Amino acid sequence: MKIAVLGTGGGGRAHAAKLAELGHDVVVGTRDPKITIGRTEPDSMGTPPFGQWLAGHPGIELMTFGDAARAADLVINGIDGANAVRELTAISEHLVGKTLMDYAVPFVYNPEREHPWPTPWGVMPALDPVDSDSLGERIQRALPATKVVKACVTQEQETAVAPKTIGGGEHTMFIAGEDPDAKEQVAELLRAYGWQDVLDLGPIVSARGMEMYAHMHSAIQFALGGARFGIKVIR
Repeated sequence: MKIAVLGTGGGGRAHAAKLAELGHDVVVGTRDPKITIGRTEPDSMGTPPFGQWLAGHPGIELMTFGDAARAADLVINGIDGANAVRELTAISEHLVGKTLMDYAVPFVYNPEREHPWPTPWGVMPALDPVDSDSLGERIQRALPATKVVKACVTQEQETAVAPKTIGGGEHTMFIAGEDPDAKEQVAELLRAYGWQDVLDLGPIVSARGMEMYAHMHSAIQFALGGARFGIKVIR
């Protein structure tokens, strides 16, 4: 399958590398490929320049968001939450009828903070939207002809693509969305990643709880000294 990963941060790289390992034809989308390749400094999360990573992953191609989405059968959204709706709306014609797996969290950018984006642990992130709406719902409203499935929100993406590295994979992945076939398509991909327990939370409104879990995740990770972990639903 040809899969587009939108976003060049650590999460997008984790998905792209795993998908290529699984034999998929992978393209990565960014706003401006020339600018992305030209960066020589780590990003705000300390992730090394994308060009260095891409050089070590032959076969993965970098394109604009639009070109990547147009070329793909399935799209994974890793665009930062503050910009995701705008960027996805701009390429909506290339997402018609397609499944969009969205793992973005609507962290609020705060330019007055020493670290404008929340750090991986120790800083409780502000979220917008929250409580009465979610980023997943906003994306679905902006893209009514696209089948949005919220997933991979309650783990770091390194864990999302390799669940067996934590507790042998004995933990739970959550998904939510309006289209049953799209959710099954995402669940099938997650099973290929190694997930044994995929829990369908129902409609896209469930993205609210999934995204707000970022607060709890930050607290747990701080308590664990930054260690990765999983959560298990016992039923």
